[in-house]
Amino acid sequence: MTTAAAYCVHCGQSLAAGTHPGCHNPRTALEPPRFCPQCARRMVVQVTPTGWAARCSRHGACTSEGTG
Repeated sequence: MTTAAAYCVHCGQSLAAGTHPGCHNPRTALEPPRFCPQCARRMVVQVTPTGWAARCSRHGACTSEGTG
């Protein structure tokens, strides 16, 4: 995913709507994204002992090792 983010990856709401205090805290800093930052669709997320991989049906995949 290379386009600029328009949606919050934790709640799926627009970033233009303001700050997301519930989404930016120490607990969520370590969580994988749940929503696509480009279209706000719920992503398929797989968590492993070494990281995570998330896939949007429209925009492809990202991982904790790459563009996460």
